[in-house]
Amino acid sequence: MANPLQSSRCRLLGLSLILLISVILMMFKVVPLLFKPNTLNQVLESGELIIVTRNSSTTYYEGPNGKTGFEYELAKRFADSLGVTLKVITSDNLHEIFDMLNTGKAHFAAAGLTITDSRKEFVRFAASYMDITEQLIYNNQSYRPRKVPDLENGILEVIDGSSHVESLNELKTKNPELSWNTHSDIDSEQLLYLVENQLIDYTVADSNEVSLNQRFLLELRVAFDISEPKKLAWAFPKAKDTTLYDKAMSFFWRNLNDGEITHLIEKHYGHVTKFDYVGNRIFTRHIATRLSKYLDMYHESADKYNLDWKLLAAMGYQESHWNPKAVSPTGVRGIMMLTQHTAGLLGVKNRLDPKSSIFGGAKYLDQIRRRFPDELKEPDRTWYAMAAYNVGYYHVIDAQIIAKQQGKDPNKWVDLQTTLPLLARKKWYKKTKYGYARGWEPVKYVTNIRRYYDLLQYQFAPQDEEEEKGAGHDAFSIMPSVM
Repeated sequence: MANPLQSSRCRLLGLSLILLISVILMMFKVVPLLFKPNTLNQVLESGELIIVTRNSSTTYYEGPNGKTGFEYELAKRFADSLGVTLKVITSDNLHEIFDMLNTGKAHFAAAGLTITDSRKEFVRFAASYMDITEQLIYNNQSYRPRKVPDLENGILEVIDGSSHVESLNELKTKNPELSWNTHSDIDSEQLLYLVENQLIDYTVADSNEVSLNQRFLLELRVAFDISEPKKLAWAFPKAKDTTLYDKAMSFFWRNLNDGEITHLIEKHYGHVTKFDYVGNRIFTRHIATRLSKYLDMYHESADKYNLDWKLLAAMGYQESHWNPKAVSPTGVRGIMMLTQHTAGLLGVKNRLDPKSSIFGGAKYLDQIRRRFPDELKEPDRTWYAMAAYNVGYYHVIDAQIIAKQQGKDPNKWVDLQTTLPLLARKKWYKKTKYGYARGWEPVKYVTNIRRYYDLLQYQFAPQDEEEEKGAGHDAFSIMPSVM
């Protein structure tokens, strides 16, 4: 007969063993969660920072020298500060962008997102880096609406899920007849193109996007602002773990305080001056009637001196409007407007010969660019060289010295363009080694060249990779609206 006490002990031992095994198994599940790295550590351990953005001129795109765009370059700087690689995911659907944040497919969104109260409910915004206004856009060949009720008989289309929809909803409370269509499968730049070609009457776009695109879509006009100034910022998941967000905030405060974000804004928007409809039309016409004759010369000279041919051609347009017989009252001549002294140093015998002038101009720009010290980095280095091409190398050096005296960065164009004009003021030029100069001219000179360069990039954008390989130097895309 079994001993009851012994049986009870056996059962107790069995239960204890089961309990112990359960605790051990639970620990295997819980302990990894307790020691799971936070978001910042996950990024550092994986060596990869993942962002989601839009493919547009204000955010991210593939330029002639690789990936670029304001949002991309800002995010790349953040990734570099962490010592990790930046991975980019693109989407033109705003709902999808926010979904990627909340499902963990991206660490944050750098997509030119406007801070709104409704969005604050499901994302966490970092520090703002830019102010914009939302603008009602129409075609110059059509009737200009001057107030919201004027929109009632036209087709107004905007992006689904955008802050523009929120602003229109606010306007609708006082204008119940206001209506619009929304799109989730195209972006705002495509809507601007539809307005340009009169396929729709109106759209709403952010002011920074309008300024960039008006240079290429020549019939776009701003009817009126539909909002007060609003702020753009990166969006992070609204989670308890804020380690990566906190790191981003530190990055922003540091870069806002030391002027790096200001420099980046200047790089992408500083040359976007007031829209010049007539000037852009003439420029487009001259591409076909003048530049086409000298394309090979610009390509060959740029290749020889390691320059971008479109930048060199933009300089040629600023100098002479691609007129090989151009002569100025000061004696400079030719398509690249060389002085007699400079031409002699470069070995250019006939300044009115377009090939000699273009190759001479390329050689001269390259020589100037090489003279600046290594601490002057691109793209500022090229802009300094262009300024020196216009006003003289030593006047640029004087302006750098003034910048340093004023506590500015002598190696940043955003600062130099504020000190160059001082060379025309006696208070300043009498203290410099090389004296008076018309310092405002190189500032305008560089600004114009950067604008022409952007237009050339747009006009000569290859239709696709295969076409670019097969078409040679004459391959370029001109949108119907531009012609």
